Amino acid sequence: MKLKVKPVVRGLSVAFGGLMIVSANAQQQPQVQEEVVVTGTRIRTPGAESPSPLQVITSQEIEATGAVNLQDVLLLNPVVGAPTIARTNSTFATASSGVATVDLRNLGTSRTLVLVNGRRHVAGIPGDSAVDLNAIPADFIERIEILSGGASSLYGSDAVAGVVNIILKRNFEGLALDASYGQSGEGDDTRTKVSATWGASLAGGKGNVMLHAGYSRQGSVFARDRDISTTDNIPTAFLTGEAADIQSLGLTSPFYSSFAPQGRIFINPGVSSASRTFDAQGNIIPWSTNGPAGDGVGATGFNRQAFRALAIPTERYLLAGTAEYEFAPNHRAFVEGTFAATNTKAELEPFPLDPSDSVNGIYPATGVIPAEFRYNGQLLKNPVVPQGIYDLLTQRNDDGALVYSFSRRLTEIGNRGATNDRDTFRILPGIKGAITANWDYEAYAGYGQTKESQVSGGQVNVLNFKNALEAIPDVDDLNGNGNTTEAICLDANARAQGCVPISIFGFNSITPEAAKYVQAPSLLQSFISQKFIGGLVTGEPMMLPAGPLGVAVGAEYRKEYSRSEFDALQQAGLNAGNAIPRTEGDFDVSELFGEVKVPLLKDAPFAKSLSVGGAARWSDYSTVGNTFSWNAGLEWAPISNLRFRFTGAQSTRAPNIAELYTPPSQDFPSVIDPCEGVTATTPGATADACRADPGVAANIAQNGAFTLNQADLQGTSGFDKGNPNLQEEEGQSYTLGLVFTPTGVEALRNTAFTLDYYRIKIDDAIVTTPTQFTLTQCYGGDTSFCQFVQRRQAAVGANSAGSISRVDTTATNSGGVETEGIDFTASYADRVGPGRLNARFSYSYLIDGFVIPLPGSEKDYFAGEIGAPEHRWNLALGYAWNAFGVNFNFSYIGESSIDDQFLSEFGLPRDSVKIGSKFYTDMQLTYNYKKAQFYFGVDNLFDTSPPQFDTNGLIPVSVENTSTGAATDAGVYDAIGRRWYLGVRMAL
Repeated sequence: MKLKVKPVVRGLSVAFGGLMIVSANAQQQPQVQEEVVVTGTRIRTPGAESPSPLQVITSQEIEATGAVNLQDVLLLNPVVGAPTIARTNSTFATASSGVATVDLRNLGTSRTLVLVNGRRHVAGIPGDSAVDLNAIPADFIERIEILSGGASSLYGSDAVAGVVNIILKRNFEGLALDASYGQSGEGDDTRTKVSATWGASLAGGKGNVMLHAGYSRQGSVFARDRDISTTDNIPTAFLTGEAADIQSLGLTSPFYSSFAPQGRIFINPGVSSASRTFDAQGNIIPWSTNGPAGDGVGATGFNRQAFRALAIPTERYLLAGTAEYEFAPNHRAFVEGTFAATNTKAELEPFPLDPSDSVNGIYPATGVIPAEFRYNGQLLKNPVVPQGIYDLLTQRNDDGALVYSFSRRLTEIGNRGATNDRDTFRILPGIKGAITANWDYEAYAGYGQTKESQVSGGQVNVLNFKNALEAIPDVDDLNGNGNTTEAICLDANARAQGCVPISIFGFNSITPEAAKYVQAPSLLQSFISQKFIGGLVTGEPMMLPAGPLGVAVGAEYRKEYSRSEFDALQQAGLNAGNAIPRTEGDFDVSELFGEVKVPLLKDAPFAKSLSVGGAARWSDYSTVGNTFSWNAGLEWAPISNLRFRFTGAQSTRAPNIAELYTPPSQDFPSVIDPCEGVTATTPGATADACRADPGVAANIAQNGAFTLNQADLQGTSGFDKGNPNLQEEEGQSYTLGLVFTPTGVEALRNTAFTLDYYRIKIDDAIVTTPTQFTLTQCYGGDTSFCQFVQRRQAAVGANSAGSISRVDTTATNSGGVETEGIDFTASYADRVGPGRLNARFSYSYLIDGFVIPLPGSEKDYFAGEIGAPEHRWNLALGYAWNAFGVNFNFSYIGESSIDDQFLSEFGLPRDSVKIGSKFYTDMQLTYNYKKAQFYFGVDNLFDTSPPQFDTNGLIPVSVENTSTGAATDAGVYDAIGRRWYLGVRMAL
């Protein structure tokens, strides 16, 4: 399964909500006095516990990972799914490359709500609600609380899968410094980190101020430097059509790109076999993509893997601050603010130019380029066209001119890539205090914004390129027979604007002057803003026999705005790349919410405590109107060390700006053509539907069976668009669990266990219909989907007749998503031998998970697939004695299967092709000396290698996406390998 918005998953989850494990012998920090904040309730009561499954990651645990980025910390937790965007899977992103997101339960980043101190944070991706974790300094965090299950009634839209609440440090006094350096075992992926945190009391303890400054840089990693990704390849099954080749995950290598830097010239356009190219000396030779050829020319294709970045270099400057001051007895003013400047640079191979592309090519109508032009009634040969090529041409256009076509890798223009500068700013002032002895209040206002400026290189202005291709002899030098080698551009206006004739014939044939004329750097400017104001009152209006009645009521108003705008050429698709129009939109929402907790029994037989609670939220959106969400829960402790908990909730998610307002934007999906291999006599509805297409029928007539060549397999276009008629989606979630702390058993008195079952179901889910599903429905299913499919009716350039030119898709409320599972955690902390042992085990068992793309359609499973394994766990161990400490993180990713929809295209059942489990070990050693702690760590200690897939991303392995160029799913598995770091922390 491959969706752009992740599916809802059913699962059983075990989570621990009480015991926090600290790393072994963590360096003593300046004393912190903290007010307890509990995610999952807004009611402030002593000793409050979350009624929902809650997992806690402490600042000491963050330190024990040695992580530079908060995303790397969260990915160790089994409830966190494969990230939609990370520095290892966003090289090919047209925007937001290097952003770091979080995705609970593999339900999509848009269904995971990220909070800071219980309040919203501005998004990091235009049109979306996903927060860029690069903007939050890990060293300024006190703890992270991960709440499973729907929480919209407490925190608003987007909390369908759950909440990640990041709690910042408070009341910090002193100065803490941290500096580290590291790199991979291959000498790349260098990392540098420096940070300082300072805090002090004010006015005799009435206030506190804290400031943080940090810098980090993570270096690049290239695919060419890892064994599994050095060379372009393709799944063998795409060439043979045999299911056995999918079952063995066989790869054919090399399988180079047919867009080469010396050019591929089609001397008989429409017949891919009639093509020529050039050797290093400029001689004309036959084309042979992968070699060796019978004529002995060898491989003439292009290895893209030599240029592709596997991990994007990311540089961050971080500033953060908080302050509180008691301006009157029991009344405090507070403010928190963050600023992050992030720079990323994605790099990949030079641009592949296809002048016959039907959407954004240079000659989209005919797909052919004249080799001569009529001037003053006379046909004049373009002097740039080599005579040897000219002599091979036979086809003529309506003007009588000889024509050709070509494909070429534009190495002279430079590598493609994008440099992103993102600035994220957030400030939140407020006041809080006590109204009476039993009632508290809090009021706050927040503003956040994210600005992104992106400059992309390697692309060309197709209008200028067309002018440069159309050259004639210099008319001032023409002799009687018009035979001259000097070339000028045919169009006089183009000449006046600096047109320089261009040669695409041979290596390095494009001159610097011609490259300057045709190159067209792409520019993107995006802006996101978030404004909100809110307040709540919480208290205990009355005392019941079992304890106080807890109540919280409040209101919030929020306005979201997003704008994303490329330059004019990119918007029109005139730079030969994706056509991406301007996207702009906003919405606002007014909300009222309330929560109540009612204690029913206390210190009664079989009821040490028993309470029920509930919450509700009414929202009025400017886009979808009124929505209502609620939750209800029960907590029962029959004895003091055993507590059962149950919650049921209805959550809502309103469509985001991109889902509503995105105009048709070009994409290049990987698909399997259901018509491949169909003959004139192949039986079945799919074959009948294929033969009904004239282009497919012509292909079958020519080849005997519908046949695709390499160019057809390596690129299909399409347009994705939003839908302003979308409505909110509703999710129902249920959790049932227990917390067991066997303090009465001596051997287990410092142990805690949690076990939770969860089920999440989303109705009217907002989904972008998968392109493969669209094709499957069109050919042998629901023919209404054929309106989104376009095929070439004749051979054009390197592409065959009948090949797919584009598959479009749009967002709808037609989906359903469901997931079910169990989470289990066990924690232990006590003295063992001469030192202290800390341990925490987290395990997630995914029972079921699927998407229903359309009502009545078959389930598209993701449970058990790569990125959503049935079994996943993490074990964190820390041991400290005297000045020494050691920490281990053991992570297990269970056996996983290839996408079920992909397998069905080869007649294979679900779970029939599996990938073995992977086990990773991270280690950190520490030594304390006076006020300093020295540390040394190794991630992926045993250099566990990832599973190998194709480099084109044709096998849709992950529930979220594949990583083109990585030859694996780099969002799930470690594609970099063993890496080490060392550093020092100081507390002054």
